[in-house]
Amino acid sequence: MKQQLLLFIALNSLLFQACGQSQPSKVKPSKSTLMKEVLHKPENPYYSNTDTKKVIIPNAEWKKILSPDLYAVAREADTERAFTGTMWNSETKGTYYCAACGNLLFKSNQKFVSSCGWPSFFEQDNKASITFKPDNSYGMQRIEANCGRCDSHLGHLFDDGPAPTGKRYCMNAISLDFVPDNQ
Repeated sequence: MKQQLLLFIALNSLLFQACGQSQPSKVKPSKSTLMKEVLHKPENPYYSNTDTKKVIIPNAEWKKILSPDLYAVAREADTERAFTGTMWNSETKGTYYCAACGNLLFKSNQKFVSSCGWPSFFEQDNKASITFKPDNSYGMQRIEANCGRCDSHLGHLFDDGPAPTGKRYCMNAISLDFVPDNQ
């Protein structure tokens, strides 16, 4: 039933585009084409690769469903040590999602190998996928990057990235789920 509903939505979207009409939606479509559920986390009822509604639950609830390491980074803004996480130097093609809620964050064509020791991207998938706030912890002035859907801490944004944006989204690998293109 869920697959039929997703197919119906996808076909309606294509029909509107073919007729030269904009899709009737309050949510701006991302740069991605059609979204589909690709990851399932039965222990996490808030996890979805297609739902873009804001997830607002207390940290006590997150603590029950996230692993201790992911909880420390995502909900307490901890940071994994450089060069220890997966993906920091990977060039595998695919899609990156928020490990806490499944929100689509990046595509591999937005990633670059950085010498910082964490997965780095020069652009987010869409304007709503990541939000930002000042972070003055540890005597530094940085910009914290959070998931636009669940507000989980992902990493930081810096102005020392490559063209075309000059940005470096420096992300904790534990905060990301990766799905290779061939799946």
